Amino acid sequence: MLKFVKGYMESIDGVATYPMISLLIFFLFFTILFWWVFTASKEHIKEVSEIPLETENQPKEESL
Repeated sequence: MLKFVKGYMESIDGVATYPMISLLIFFLFFTILFWWVFTASKEHIKEVSEIPLETENQPKEESL
């Protein structure tokens, strides 16, 4: 099975560029993500982390 896939992939022109493009996209995504995490303001992180704990905007449960 692997010989079939390898032989098929070798017949495609420029197939070596696809792994390089995917590596570049992966690297850029995580570089931008790390940059955003380290430059985010502490107030924004605190506000977003408290969203699940807020009860003001949730509808009240009605008793049966």
